[in-house]
Amino acid sequence: MMPFAYSKPDSIEQAVQQAGPDARFIAGGTNLLDLMKENVERPSRVIDITGLPLGEVRATPLGGLRIGALVSNAELAWHPEVEARYPLLSQAILAGASPQLRNMASTGGNLLQRTRCHYFYDPAVPCNKRHPGSGCPARDGLNRQHAILGASEQCVAVHPSDLCVALAALDARVLVHGKQGERAIPFADFHRLPGTTPEQDNGLAQDELIVAIELPQPRFVARCRYLKIRDRASYAFALVSVAAGLALTDDNRIAELRVALGGVAHKPWREAELEQSMHGRPASRDTWADFADQLLRDARPLEHNAFKITLAKNAIIRALSQAQAAEEQP
Repeated sequence: MMPFAYSKPDSIEQAVQQAGPDARFIAGGTNLLDLMKENVERPSRVIDITGLPLGEVRATPLGGLRIGALVSNAELAWHPEVEARYPLLSQAILAGASPQLRNMASTGGNLLQRTRCHYFYDPAVPCNKRHPGSGCPARDGLNRQHAILGASEQCVAVHPSDLCVALAALDARVLVHGKQGERAIPFADFHRLPGTTPEQDNGLAQDELIVAIELPQPRFVARCRYLKIRDRASYAFALVSVAAGLALTDDNRIAELRVALGGVAHKPWREAELEQSMHGRPASRDTWADFADQLLRDARPLEHNAFKITLAKNAIIRALSQAQAAEEQP
């Protein structure tokens, strides 16, 4: 680990004024410290934000929920408002990591965690995400864990978060503060596909700090399901995950459908227009299978991960079927 300067600002304004290309914000540190130990991240300054007033969960005027960036994953998963109104979020958090990590990991930091691609973590090999233009050995190497959607010639890594998959399905917004003030970013626009710049994981400016996540008023409560398929039952990243939510009419037709996929792309994968095209269709296994086929129509597997297409299709059908079977609360 390289030497670095350390600071602990007293305000959000102080924090963003200290930010820069070689500085990193730290809260729980559950990903950043690993990257620093492996010399993947080598910041000259670490800015400790744990003293900032960003640990509150509260209702918004429009009936949603505002989640401070420093709320721990464990606190968020067990928060009464989340359990009652956004159980999909609670399910996703509890499917991720270990209890010890959830106790430390912050909500804002979860959004910023970087891929767990083994080539990215190994400074001895090329990686376009670490060193643009050096190459992507995963394309022709061991790529069982890698992307089947939205990848590029430069990068086939996947985003590791479970929380983010649920936030994508819930139409969250990310509130950030920088030297130019505050702005809100729709969750669908927060993370980036790799394209020709895989080193850029998201659309944050270098001086911007995540201060909160806002959830809109819930559109579905009981009829939701987070399904995670992984190699082992505890502390493993998803091969494929599905965050699914449904609202149904009295005659069992689709009033609203949300599906986001994890483990298949550089960001949580969702197609809002495809979801809207399903409105009015009968809620049935045939409909779920047709939806899954369309959502995966552009999948481009690598040598070792073609199984993910079938796995993802079956996971989508299963998650939507389980969401449908749940009894909606009055």
